[in-house]
Amino acid sequence: MLLLPPNFTKEIIAYCLDGLPNEACGLLAGKQVDNKAILEEDDSSEITLHWYPTRNDAASAKVYTVNPLDYMKADRDAESKGMQIIGVFHSHTHTDPYPSPTDVAQAPDPNWHYVLVSLKYEIAAVRSYRIKEGKISEEIIVSQNSYNY
Repeated sequence: MLLLPPNFTKEIIAYCLDGLPNEACGLLAGKQVDNKAILEEDDSSEITLHWYPTRNDAASAKVYTVNPLDYMKADRDAESKGMQIIGVFHSHTHTDPYPSPTDVAQAPDPNWHYVLVSLKYEIAAVRSYRIKEGKISEEIIVSQNSYNY
């Protein structure tokens, strides 16, 4: 499960639209929380507290590469605020919000959340996945607006 503030989805979609015609990308930072206190479940998840826009070094409508300097700055800033990088987001300009074979091959961390923003249709679609050992599993995105962290 990925917990997001309600405004993050709108902000990320707007950022991805601004990146057209290329794919846009960025990083998610947060911390682990105990779901039992939130949803009466026994597992833990991450709450996203900040998102970082990054440059797409691939400058492509079909693939993305997070700029290494942007990654380093985001990682350092997150760490200085007691957070860590917990995922990446990017847009799909012409396809559905499902990880492509390239996305799966380039997934750097099996513990990350992989958020995809599809701009294929008039209304953007946002989905989140976990990618472990090449296996893709969709996870729910929960708005955290009613919780205090």
